[in-house]
Amino acid sequence: MPRVALCFVPAAVVALVTASSGAAGAQGLLDQDTLTGDWGGWRARLEAEGLQLGGASIDEVLGNPLGGTRQGAIYEGRLELFLNVDFERVLGWSGATFHAHAYQIHGRGLSGNDLDNLLLVSNIEAHRSTRLFDLWIEQQFIDRTVSVRIGQLAADDEFVVSQYAANFVNGTFGWPEILAANLPSGGPTYPLATPGVRVRGAPTRELSLSAAVFDGNPAGTGPGDPQRRDGSGTNFRLSDDAFAIVEAAYATDQDPDADGRPRTIKFGAWYHAGRFADQHFDASGRSLGDPASSGIPATHRGDYGFYLVVDQQFSRGAPGSGLGGFVRLAGNPSDRNLVSLYADTGATYRGLLPGRRDDVSGLAVGYARIGSAARARDRDTRSFTGRAVPVRDGELAIEATYQWQMARWWAIQPDVQYIVHPGGHAADPRFPAGTRPIPDALVLGLRSAMTF
Repeated sequence: MPRVALCFVPAAVVALVTASSGAAGAQGLLDQDTLTGDWGGWRARLEAEGLQLGGASIDEVLGNPLGGTRQGAIYEGRLELFLNVDFERVLGWSGATFHAHAYQIHGRGLSGNDLDNLLLVSNIEAHRSTRLFDLWIEQQFIDRTVSVRIGQLAADDEFVVSQYAANFVNGTFGWPEILAANLPSGGPTYPLATPGVRVRGAPTRELSLSAAVFDGNPAGTGPGDPQRRDGSGTNFRLSDDAFAIVEAAYATDQDPDADGRPRTIKFGAWYHAGRFADQHFDASGRSLGDPASSGIPATHRGDYGFYLVVDQQFSRGAPGSGLGGFVRLAGNPSDRNLVSLYADTGATYRGLLPGRRDDVSGLAVGYARIGSAARARDRDTRSFTGRAVPVRDGELAIEATYQWQMARWWAIQPDVQYIVHPGGHAADPRFPAGTRPIPDALVLGLRSAMTF
């Protein structure tokens, strides 16, 4: 069976089940919260006892008819399974919960194969693997206003996230590229969670404070791709330099009967204690763009950055309904980071079309600015070699999407993206002279997402 056809297999199975079960059966299937229903009552019984089992599948086809390093189409998919245990119900351990999460990732990514861009066009793109992701225990204290989570964690589960950015397909609207490009192994984020501790407290109804410390290199140092160095998610590294992140969130008018419109403002900062390569100079102070350079970058001890996230609902109603938008800004030093400035913004509308109250439409733009040190290195390369190599500046991703809710457990999502200056205006590897940048790319996609 062709790869591109695989994402339609779940839809075909559902269609066959619907057709064979009659009108009443089809209505019942589409009204279920999950594809597999209540398992003859066993799901509800297990949850009453404190055990929650579940899963989801995302399958998609993406193609770039224009631009990139070559034109093509891909299929990729991700099956996920999770287990939640309420220890208070199972063991009588008040305020304690356990969570485990694993992925089976298949297919191949469009960004890695056909675009060579920074802002991955899919938030599920990763190397084929079957891997453990989250594995943690959480304890709540002081009337559940304080919690401590310890185990294998992912920072993008809780930090730098926006409520209104979650519906977009491009990966930068989850874990922003300024962190993915600059942190070792991309940071503690999909698909590489890592050991850590997170503490969260809520001094008031509006204010919450979160802080976490992680092992700073989920896959460790070494040759090749980090995802291949930890192909199963079981490295459980504890010896690398630490990565720490803190975030304060202030949420107002969250109650449905509040006078104003819901708004959340988050401010955060992070610090990594490792060593980072200079983007411009080698260890002797010579430009890395000089052919006489040793090619061994100077290093800097430590790295840090700041970010701001604003979520705003513009139409009064239940949180998440109607029109809502987000803005995120982030920055860090340019001498030791490829990306020094990041910004994104977007809006979603739930229920835009008549009779489609659960559908979500959205438009978003993300921009990653190449740091001044890396740009200076490119200019030096041009000056020393006499070749008109591109000087990297930044990459822009524009996405328009529509999430069509076929059933409570099934959504179909057509998606269009346009990538400006892939790789930050990097040289196209198809041309040995290195004087032509990668062309802007148009990406068309279709995603199917199901919960089991």
